[in-house]
Amino acid sequence: MRTVIEVVGLRKSYRRLRGAPRLALDGLDLTVPEGGVFGLLGPNGSGKTTTIRCLLGLARPSAGTVRVLDRALPGGLPAVLARTGAIVEFPALFPTMTGRENLQLLAGLAGVARRRVDDVLEQVGLTERARDPVRRYSLGMRQRLGLAAALLKDPDLLVLDEPANGLDPAGIREVRHLLRRLGAEGRTVLLSSHLLTEVEQTCGSVAILSHGRCVAAGPVSEVLADGADALVVRVDDPAAGLLTLRRAGFTVEPAGPRLRVLLPAGRAGDVTRALAAEGHWVTELGPEQDRLEDLFLRLTADGHRDTEEALT
Repeated sequence: MRTVIEVVGLRKSYRRLRGAPRLALDGLDLTVPEGGVFGLLGPNGSGKTTTIRCLLGLARPSAGTVRVLDRALPGGLPAVLARTGAIVEFPALFPTMTGRENLQLLAGLAGVARRRVDDVLEQVGLTERARDPVRRYSLGMRQRLGLAAALLKDPDLLVLDEPANGLDPAGIREVRHLLRRLGAEGRTVLLSSHLLTEVEQTCGSVAILSHGRCVAAGPVSEVLADGADALVVRVDDPAAGLLTLRRAGFTVEPAGPRLRVLLPAGRAGDVTRALAAEGHWVTELGPEQDRLEDLFLRLTADGHRDTEEALT
């Protein structure tokens, strides 16, 4: 699988007027595959925004290497930015100008043909409101207009810092559907968020950051499975299977028509052998998938004062 972003050993510290420098990234390793929506998840202060700023040339790393779209940074930054659209923090728009006028101004500054404006307005679902002043737009519509601006160059990579910040549930849903559609088109969408539910519903892959390091990464389903500490088993006779596994020394509890065995996924073979030895045939066996919130709390529960605040 091709990769769009490769980060190795990335460190970034910020000087303070008093005291030791603040370490924002502490040897971060990160790989983002091509295509789809990839989430950077972490509590406030975990290094998400600093990572994005380093990828876009807005901050210079203290150490480590960064490659984006097969170009090493900082030398390849001009070529990278030509193929990248980004929103860092809230998109800056002129409220008295219409949505179309905002995009026409930005297209002129970027050297993009004006006909592209109509294309991106349609892409984000704002064609019918393009003649309205931006001050009349909802937060969700403004965020979609910001995404339209990021799409003007028809980029291969979209980098979005907290795209659902400040949105109501309807606005979050609008942005979620749009990002999924953009990822399905073959673009790579990298977004940072502390909204766990949104990452789980929007992203195909995720990296969980804590204190400037990546503590888990991969497809969301695999990350959740790797974090599981229990197996779910189905047999033809759950009551007899329960007794069999308990006699074999396993910690087991009933879970509806299934059995929940407190074991990591790597020991699934021990369960099947114990059941088969007494004639019980397994019809279903797999790791119990955590909710992303539970896994997130376990991986970042080392005293980060912003974690509870992040679970909104």
